[in-house]
Amino acid sequence: MPLMGPLNPPLRDWAGQWVWLVGASSGIGRALAEALHREGARVIVSARNERALREFEAQHPGSHALTLNVTEVQSMQQAAAQVMAWSGGALGLVVYCAGHYRAQRATALDTAELQKHLDVNYRGALHLLGVVLPALLAAGTGHLSLVGSVAGYRGLPRALAYGPTKAALHNLAEILYLDLRPRGLGVSIVNPGFVATPLTLQNDFDMPALISAEEAAQEMLRGWAQGRFEIHFPRRFTRWMRWLRFLPDACYFAAVRRAAGP
Repeated sequence: MPLMGPLNPPLRDWAGQWVWLVGASSGIGRALAEALHREGARVIVSARNERALREFEAQHPGSHALTLNVTEVQSMQQAAAQVMAWSGGALGLVVYCAGHYRAQRATALDTAELQKHLDVNYRGALHLLGVVLPALLAAGTGHLSLVGSVAGYRGLPRALAYGPTKAALHNLAEILYLDLRPRGLGVSIVNPGFVATPLTLQNDFDMPALISAEEAAQEMLRGWAQGRFEIHFPRRFTRWMRWLRFLPDACYFAAVRRAAGP
């Protein structure tokens, strides 16, 4: 495979493409569903919030709402069976954008919250892989995208529960790419900075370069159109976060302490 050029087949023509978005009742997932529907995609939205999904379905003719719980394997299996019936197994894009976030420090450890982050942010993605990969591999086409976060690049204050799950998603996406790209599938990881969503509303600190969920959705469409593996935004912020990964540990810890305080 060439080292230069797009790492994935560019996704530009969405007309008639079946798209399944898991975690699409609000925030980035909802904005992405709206953007893809405008582009002509056949959008299937899934989440636990049935009311929000039905509202989306009513407002976007041709879309489908499918309630599920990502933490339950049986729920995911039942949803996947319906998705395959609608799409005939021809899924152009599957996105895992379900997420849970509560700020936490090691000085106030909450193991129940740690487990909930793991169940929603990571195990849910594994449940999705278990039900869609056989169909994608059989078709030899399609694209799988996981929504991570720049919080997964390196350890950050207050991200004790959230950061490790997003780091796991990034590592998972890299391995999936190595295994699946030779089989004709596209794989990407989306690492947003701060995006105005119901999850970030709880933050009581300054969020640099905050963007809207609609802007985030457009960045994702651009990333897929360019065939990128990692899609990160807004770049005026995420470039710096990516650069921090290469700092020696002592320099990194000192820089974060200066920026975030004790």
